[in-house]
Amino acid sequence: MSLRSRRVDDPLWKSILEQTFSHFLRFIFPNADAIFDLSKPFDYLDKEFEQLFPPESNGKGVRYVDKLVKVFLKDGSEQFVLCHVEIQSNKGRGDLAERMFRYFYRIWDRYKVPITAIAVLADGNKSYRPGVFTQEFMGTSLRYDFNSYKILHQDESLLRANENPFSVIVLTALMAILNKKVTDEGLKEIKHNLYDEMMKRDMDKGTRQGLYDYH
Repeated sequence: MSLRSRRVDDPLWKSILEQTFSHFLRFIFPNADAIFDLSKPFDYLDKEFEQLFPPESNGKGVRYVDKLVKVFLKDGSEQFVLCHVEIQSNKGRGDLAERMFRYFYRIWDRYKVPITAIAVLADGNKSYRPGVFTQEFMGTSLRYDFNSYKILHQDESLLRANENPFSVIVLTALMAILNKKVTDEGLKEIKHNLYDEMMKRDMDKGTRQGLYDYH
């Protein structure tokens, strides 16, 4: 199935994140190896997340993939990583920042564990990059900042130079955004090129298969 015709759907993103989560953490956080104990398995709290946030209609052209993951730190403590991947053709209702804050306070209220949140934006709107939610009234104010990663803003050459396997995922998503009107021949060349990028990186067989399926 081609990059153009394949919808980067929820199950695909969920699978990719689980197959490459340690690489994902290293990709987003340069100091991940010093902070996280990546030798211990991750706990994907999909059922717990759905209990807190029952699935709802996200609107036309908008798809969300949410992963709540328990990780261990080097000091032995447990922390949560809220990985919110938003895949959409436009900015949708423009409520991402509010939704991220809602995720945060409900998870905190339930587990009382520090949380880091990451919103990965795979849309084609260059000016859309929320990263903070604010509210103020009569001397009472609140500000919630979260990590925001915009695929469209990434440099293709830097992604190709990055040895982290997750960079191939980002590169694939970037190519899909930038080449919506590519010819079949051009598409074939892109897919071969991405396969070559994947083969350059050191990864286990399962990860390699996951990336291959993603293409």
